[in-house]
Amino acid sequence: MGAEPAEAAETDSREDPRKVRSRARLLDAATALLAKGGTEAVTIDAVTRAARVARATLYRHFDSGTELVAAAFGRLIPPAATVPEDGDLRGQLIALLTDQARLIEAAPMQLTALCWLGMGPGLDERAAREDAGGSDRPELRSLRSQIAEQYRTPFDRIFASAEARALLGDTDYELALAQLLGPLVFTKLATLRPLGPEACGRIVDDFLTARASAGQSCPSESSPL
Repeated sequence: MGAEPAEAAETDSREDPRKVRSRARLLDAATALLAKGGTEAVTIDAVTRAARVARATLYRHFDSGTELVAAAFGRLIPPAATVPEDGDLRGQLIALLTDQARLIEAAPMQLTALCWLGMGPGLDERAAREDAGGSDRPELRSLRSQIAEQYRTPFDRIFASAEARALLGDTDYELALAQLLGPLVFTKLATLRPLGPEACGRIVDDFLTARASAGQSCPSESSPL
């Protein structure tokens, strides 16, 4: 008798398997369309037709087409790069940058997601127009968090170390991230030869040298010569 309420609560908390299956079919279809034809291919009609799911069912899972595209992107974005546990600041940055270069080269869809998210306010406005009730758009927010985790979080962990703080001081870490990752993204977008460990080492050395030079004290204009 005493276990019945707990059992009932557990049953109620379980998600309807039919709902799980329909969502999976929708995401399978949207992901395949996205990988093959880009964001323009992921339309409500195309996804429901490929998944053999009614439009009404799709809208029970996703508030808009933008949310559906974001969820499909989320399936294609690889896990975040790992942060080296040992080594000095230079070694950690080179190892992480090399790993990021490999991920960028192997996952062109990741760059597509970045360009898509780069629409910024325009993307939010599009989602708002599509949403019937002005919902919170959790899939879009989740994708942005996933991209941040992929690119920024591993560097943040390194920059938070005592060695990095001592060497870099109160540096602009967003600019630092752009200086380190920018060459990798440009190389991919410009279809240049992928950057390997040696090139990543030069990028890190240039970055650290420039930061160390910027941190050196200079005589003020009022100082005697």
